[in-house]
Formats: sequence, C-alpha cells, structure tokens
Amino acid sequence: MVLTWPVGTGRTTQYDRASGHSRRKLLSYGVLLVLGGAVTPLTGCDLFDRDDTSALPPDPLRPMVDEALALAAAYRATATAYPELADRLNPIAETHTAHATELARVIGVTLPSAASTAPTTAPAADPSGARAALRALEKTAQRSATTACAAAPAERAALLGSIVAARATHQEALK
Repeated sequence: MVLTWPVGTGRTTQYDRASGHSRRKLLSYGVLLVLGGAVTPLTGCDLFDRDDTSALPPDPLRPMVDEALALAAAYRATATAYPELADRLNPIAETHTAHATELARVIGVTLPSAASTAPTTAPAADPSGARAALRALEKTAQRSATTACAAAPAERAALLGSIVAARATHQEALK
C-alpha cells in the first residue's frame, strides 16, 4: 500500500507547511496494531504458560459404556454355552452393543476392543440358571441406568431413558 498524498495533522511537511503525521509513522502504528491484535488472543489461550496437569474429569456416562459392553459379553458367552438360547440372547447382546456404541459417541470416546470386554463370570450350570443370572445382571444395570438418567442433563436423559426401558424389557424376555 502506497500513500501518495500528505497526511493532514501533526507535522509540518515541506510542500505546504500543513501539520500532519508522516506516512512512515502511520505505517509503523498500523504494524504494531496488527501484531498486538495477533498476540493478545494467544496470551488469553494460555499458549505461553501451559499447565498440562489439569486433565478433564471422566464423563459420568463412561461406566454406562463399560456396563453395556459387559452385558453384551455376558449374553454372548451364555449364547455360546447354550446354543438353544442363542436365538433369544443374540438380539439382546446386539442391543447392548448398540447402546454402548451410542453412549461412546455421545461422550466422545472409542469403544475398547472385543478382547477387553470378556465376561468376568462363567455361565451357570443350566439354561434356566443362566437366564436367572442374566436377569439379575439386567436388574442391576437397569438400576444404575435409572440413577444415571435422573442425574443426567436433558440432552442425555432421553438416551438413558430408552436404555432403562430396554433393560426392563430384557428382564421380561428372559423369564
């Protein structure tokens, strides 16, 4: 940018003896203003004085993801142990996996690998005992989902409410 006219106030020019600022002075003020405007927001972002020790607390729905994955793994293990129950248990396991996937999307985490979600207990000795054990797991999971739903903000409550309802339905399907 080239200024080709004398600037009016502040200094006397050699052409018309009018007072004005020099072009050099105006350009230096402009450069300082631009540089100052670029650096000021960076200092507000804590770019120069970082404190990496303050990590965000874990999301309160993270245990729900783990619980849904554990339920899905328990259903798959029981379906493997008792193939006659597979038609009933596999859709419920898929539902729990879908719940875990959606919860993970909402809280912004990735799902762990399938190897880390292996069931912690072996299926019961008979099919009716296995169904009773799964019903007990569902009842416990429904209580924790109900508690999480009551404490959740409105945008998460609908998802948690549908998980609570699905877990109640699963208990009835296992009778």
